[in-house]
Amino acid sequence: MSDPAYIIGIDLGTTNSVVAYTEAQFRKGEKAEIRVLEIPQLTDAGVVEQQPLLPSFILLPSPHDVPPDGLKLPWSDTRTMAVGQFAKERGAELPQKLIASSKSWLCHTWVDRNKPILPWEGPDDLTKLSPVAAAAEILKHIRDAWNYTMAREDESLRIEHQEVLLTVPASFDAVARDLTVKAAEMAGLTRITLLEEPQAAFYAWIEASNDQWRENIEKGDLVLVFDVGGGTSDFSLIEVDEENGELALKRIAVGDHLLVGGDNMDLTLAYAASRKLSGKKSPDAWQMRSLWHACRKAKEVLLSDPEARDYTVTVLGRGSKLIGGTRKAVLERDMVQKILLEGFFPECGLDAVPQVKQKSGIQEVGLAYESDPAITRHLAHFLSRQQPDDNGRRRLPTAILFNGGVMKAEVLRNHLVQILSSWTDTDADRALREIATADFDLSVARGAAYYGLVRKGEGIRIRGGLNKAYYIGVAASLPAVPGMPVPIKALCVAPFGMEEGTEGSLPDQEFILVVGEPVKFDFLGSSVRIDDTMGQVIEEWEDDIEEITTMETTLDGETGTAIPVILEIRVTEIGTLEIWCVSKLEPSRRWKLEFNVREQSRDSRS
Repeated sequence: MSDPAYIIGIDLGTTNSVVAYTEAQFRKGEKAEIRVLEIPQLTDAGVVEQQPLLPSFILLPSPHDVPPDGLKLPWSDTRTMAVGQFAKERGAELPQKLIASSKSWLCHTWVDRNKPILPWEGPDDLTKLSPVAAAAEILKHIRDAWNYTMAREDESLRIEHQEVLLTVPASFDAVARDLTVKAAEMAGLTRITLLEEPQAAFYAWIEASNDQWRENIEKGDLVLVFDVGGGTSDFSLIEVDEENGELALKRIAVGDHLLVGGDNMDLTLAYAASRKLSGKKSPDAWQMRSLWHACRKAKEVLLSDPEARDYTVTVLGRGSKLIGGTRKAVLERDMVQKILLEGFFPECGLDAVPQVKQKSGIQEVGLAYESDPAITRHLAHFLSRQQPDDNGRRRLPTAILFNGGVMKAEVLRNHLVQILSSWTDTDADRALREIATADFDLSVARGAAYYGLVRKGEGIRIRGGLNKAYYIGVAASLPAVPGMPVPIKALCVAPFGMEEGTEGSLPDQEFILVVGEPVKFDFLGSSVRIDDTMGQVIEEWEDDIEEITTMETTLDGETGTAIPVILEIRVTEIGTLEIWCVSKLEPSRRWKLEFNVREQSRDSRS
């Protein structure tokens, strides 16, 4: 395989996707230039334009929904779906045929993420996509757009032959990361490495600082990367230390996966707009879904354009006539900011915890959004769980780097800095300060491309590794007790921070593996137990360790055979986790545990 000509960073976002790139070959000492790809896409039926943002929307129209040849692209005359700007705009009028926020479904454990279920609640006669296939379709558009733009005259420049850095939320667990890799492979992208989005945002800040980043942070700083995207909110802490006289960066904590972000805000604005719609009737479910998408555009304009004082949202009427007219509502900037501040960023103390509402006995299977949308309470809970410093004081951020389209609004950033500052001790060594973000839309992709340079020895590396500690459930060896399940212990197989490309084993700990009959494996994780070591057995835990998934399978072997094994663990270069059970008697016999999204495993190899 030839050396890649380009390093490509792809931000596969919930709302927008972005591609940045730089040359992989350059002279030592030269500063590589990072550029953003202008992505060809449909902006209207039959109209193709190049834009830096590819909205992460997929429209699955019927033939009568678009004109003949309305989906035609420069590289395909036979498209049956649209990805990008046109999908987003036309989909607001056809919400039942629009796949939005498919990325959020990649971490949804209640559904089979390989099953065609999107658009959720779409008509039965619609050919749907699985969450994995939806992610793959967006990546396929990026693949084709790159190849059309950059490789028409040189096959060696096709994206399949380049080094690709693909970003994921820091809070994505091992299963969601594996599904992201699968989506990339379905799109023909096999030379990929995963990178956490908050780290990518920080890399982008380093790159934009032109080697002057050391003037903005110093030893002892604790930088909070506060990333509110379309589907999730991510918190990461990066510690600034010193090694051999040089500043060193280490990612020391990652927050839980929080399914609250721009989507929740858009829906909240939609409910506010529904009360202001012209006409007497309340909007029905179809109109509310359309209004939800319309309010996304309103939020983006009112938060990013300082000249915009209000925005009119429009939805189609529903009447007995073929066209029931349109209904309109005006959203004012002040009203939008007030709703977001009070609903999602309320003032609270450091001792605040997310509110837990009593759950209904029967729930719909849709996305499992957080019951408490107050992001500031989730942030307080995250920070309060961090280990104290050597003097027993809480370790709180001294600097904050914002990321995500929502954080474009200066009023929101100032409000959050004020709240965080109120949590800091009055005798703190340094006051909290904001680190300026160069571009809230493009930084993750640019940072991913920069990370590709870091992997080649050019630039500053953030030491990170696994974002959680991972465990396997091990049944205790105790006599059976009627009516009592066998206690399950948690065996740490991969500690927090275990680096990509590293391996470990537990040669002194022997376990029994049952083959030839149905068995189950519990896969567990923790984002707060950062000091557990490989091989450590935890007998009792409360909320510190959570179940990620359960795999039920039958491993190859003679029925009901119990085989003594040791465990070998590897964190791959692309950031996924492999667990091997190796027979002590016949080391050539090995079983790889591949945790999947279903209750039953799709694959366990011997």
